[in-house]
Amino acid sequence: MKTGYLIDMDGVIYRENQLIPGAADFIQALVASGTPFLFLTNNSAPTPEDLAVRLKHLGIPGISARHFYTSALNTAEFLCETDPACTVFVLGEGGILTALHERKIANDAIHPSYVVVGEGATTMEKLTKAHECIERGARLLATNPDNWCPVSSEKTRPGAGSTAAFLEASTGRRAYYLGKPNGYMFHRARRKLAEIALIALENVIMIGDTMETDIRGAFEAGLQSFLVLSGSTQLESVGDYVYQPTRIIQTVADLTEEITTGKPSDRMNSPAFGHEVLPGNKRGMRHQTDIFALHKPRPRPAMTK
Repeated sequence: MKTGYLIDMDGVIYRENQLIPGAADFIQALVASGTPFLFLTNNSAPTPEDLAVRLKHLGIPGISARHFYTSALNTAEFLCETDPACTVFVLGEGGILTALHERKIANDAIHPSYVVVGEGATTMEKLTKAHECIERGARLLATNPDNWCPVSSEKTRPGAGSTAAFLEASTGRRAYYLGKPNGYMFHRARRKLAEIALIALENVIMIGDTMETDIRGAFEAGLQSFLVLSGSTQLESVGDYVYQPTRIIQTVADLTEEITTGKPSDRMNSPAFGHEVLPGNKRGMRHQTDIFALHKPRPRPAMTK
């Protein structure tokens, strides 16, 4: 059976500017064995070329840009497929701007078809302009639902979901969230992985550290999923979810021998079941997908005199 891997990055391969121990050997094993893989990230700020350079600096050289699929690329493909003649007003940086430009989707600050929200610094001036565009009829589209993302064990950063939530509150309009766990992200990623493999894949496995995006998205797309405990999810919280990962492992290093030898181990042999895991830090809704009744309009707060 030919197996391919979709691999989350932050919390799986690295945290901040540090490789997770064993991650380099894991990637080397994938390359040496000819196993198809694709890095899948909700971060819309970097381009695939940026991510390749980052891995090189962290100690994983030789990975080409084609091995990366970001929510920015997914958003550009979504717009090209659903509304190829559209225009956009963008709140975001490098990755999303580049992806839209490469697809020849024009920027429009007067009467855009969509306000597209990605990661990156914004200003009240830009938020006000986006608000005005939405009031004039632009649809609100977010590259991913992440309210915040971990940077290290002690620090987080705001995500695209929190910016989109600001505009939802100010306009009363609901955003459509692409990226993980949206099925469109997994559908496109699976197609791209098959192009890398050059053959039909019988099995595709998602490796991620987040139950709400990586594991949920894989489950809903009909894929197997491996949860690593090197990122944001703690072992004791896994049972809180209706959907469950196929396997739970400590880090991707636990898969290196399996990929090298080609002999899969039993799920219950996962090293995670024999280790103590420290409790997590940050609580609260991490993703906009955690909110119930997304199909209902969000009430616009009343203006007081």
